Amino acid sequence: MSGEQTRHTVLAVDDEPDLAELYRVYLDGAYDVRIATGGEEALSKMDDSVEVVLLDRRMPDMSGHEILEQIHAAGYDARIAMLTAVEPDVDIVDMPFDDYKTKPVTKEDILTLVEVLLHRANFDERSQEFFALASKKAALEASGATDSEEYEDLIEKMEAVRIEVDDTLDRLSARDAFVEVPGSVP
Repeated sequence: MSGEQTRHTVLAVDDEPDLAELYRVYLDGAYDVRIATGGEEALSKMDDSVEVVLLDRRMPDMSGHEILEQIHAAGYDARIAMLTAVEPDVDIVDMPFDDYKTKPVTKEDILTLVEVLLHRANFDERSQEFFALASKKAALEASGATDSEEYEDLIEKMEAVRIEVDDTLDRLSARDAFVEVPGSVP
């Protein structure tokens, strides 16, 4: 096994077995893929090696929101995308997910989504929060759910986080301008 690169692990959760299997087929060449067709099964397949969860929102035994809460309560550090036929509404503002996509989705949509989520996992916590808020904003705008206090609060929170991220980047850039690069010519 030495020299072999470990593959990222994705958990795809959908109560439609054919759709869960399709996600596996889409992702199997590039990732280790686990599938689950219900909430309890999803939670039993969740562990620290899972880096991305593709989560259906509406399932008979347990909602995606309930699964999402349990994943976070257990302390897992996976990036989570809601992948659902449910049009987003202001109820998504407080859900702790990283992205929201409305079905149907293509193979390219799924592959790009997982790639983006894995890339975001390298960002600091505040940057991840900014991208999660931006995803919620985009989902609400796409569904036309922008005429609410929750949407306005989301915009304000997003701007506050953006300012904080920008300030951090400015401080790091100023500090790094005076750091000597190892191996550089004096």
